[in-house]
Amino acid sequence: MQTSQYRPEMIGPLHGVRIVDMTRLAAGNMLTHLLADFGAEVIKVERPGVGDDLRRFGDEGVWWKEYCRSKKSFTLNFRSEEGAELLDQLLAKSDVLVENFVPGTLEKWGMGPDVLLEKCPDLIIVRVSGWGQTGPYKNKPGFGTLIEGMSGLAAMTGFEDTPPLLPPLALADMVAGTAGFGAVSTALLAREKGQARGQVIDLSLFEPLFSVIGPWVAHYKTTGKVPVREGNRTKVAAPRNVYVCADGKHLALSASMQSMWEKVAKAIGRPELIEDERFLTPHARIQNNDELDVIVADFIAERSLEENLAHFEAAAVTVGPICDPSDLIDHEFIRGRGVVEDYPDEDHGTIPLHGIYPRFSETPGAVRTPAPKLGEHTDEILSLLGYAEEDCGKLRDAGIV
Repeated sequence: MQTSQYRPEMIGPLHGVRIVDMTRLAAGNMLTHLLADFGAEVIKVERPGVGDDLRRFGDEGVWWKEYCRSKKSFTLNFRSEEGAELLDQLLAKSDVLVENFVPGTLEKWGMGPDVLLEKCPDLIIVRVSGWGQTGPYKNKPGFGTLIEGMSGLAAMTGFEDTPPLLPPLALADMVAGTAGFGAVSTALLAREKGQARGQVIDLSLFEPLFSVIGPWVAHYKTTGKVPVREGNRTKVAAPRNVYVCADGKHLALSASMQSMWEKVAKAIGRPELIEDERFLTPHARIQNNDELDVIVADFIAERSLEENLAHFEAAAVTVGPICDPSDLIDHEFIRGRGVVEDYPDEDHGTIPLHGIYPRFSETPGAVRTPAPKLGEHTDEILSLLGYAEEDCGKLRDAGIV
């Protein structure tokens, strides 16, 4: 399989925008990863000798390789007097600062937004936190797990007779990072149009995740009912579930429209069910989901996954396989669309990285460089700030960078 090459020469729509990333772990890195993909110069400010905790997240450093590609690493002890001066100089030459310290931390260090905006009036400051910079929870710990619990996500995930389930991934962080990508782009546009100069973006992990869960609270307000966990079902359509095939593999099927349900009934050889009062309407099917699921499951259980896919797709029924990474790494869709592409990697020969999204017809993004080694670009950044080579050595010896 051909290996994609890094494209440092690729100019994206955010080319010329400089981002100072002072975040750790997932949400901030997701945000700046997307900005970097579209051409922004992202400078990771990391602790000398330690670096971002994402470097040690998961196995084989793949989180760092994935979400910090096309970025630059600048080690800096900004808590020191000289380091704080260097940070001031860097921010004066930058467009955006992204930070995810506990609310109030920057203020405690004498680096609050009011101070920064007085020095750099055009600076856009993104403050990522669990619960936001305001409100009664602003000082509470804000890891994504807590947000996934309180937002309602865990309560609605799983089966009625099992405990709530937390997602096995940094979902709250990643949703917030994606929202932050749009927020920064919007703030940059507002500045370009003269609607604002610098401003502060208060980005909590809670609100973006809560917004994508749906009208859960409104549903309770209007009905007085707390929805029970449905497993792989849903309260708005039926049949909709994960079914076991004859070979032990799993198939997802969703009939979210009346016309799709009618296709399902015909595909399983039971067209008479279309006029059956138990299944006549979406509400009726949801009320009789147990009976309906048995009928559909029995049909699927007689065929392998591939046989089911071929049969239902020929009938224009919306089905798909349940995949794990071993299925996806060389999947025809994943490779054919470029959802994942192989890039050179010094540790593994090649490494499959996410492709660029969204896809722009005229100003596409690109993966320009691999994720940086700790402090790889420190001398380059110091040179940008006007420091000579001998000054870099002195700063390094003093533990400033």
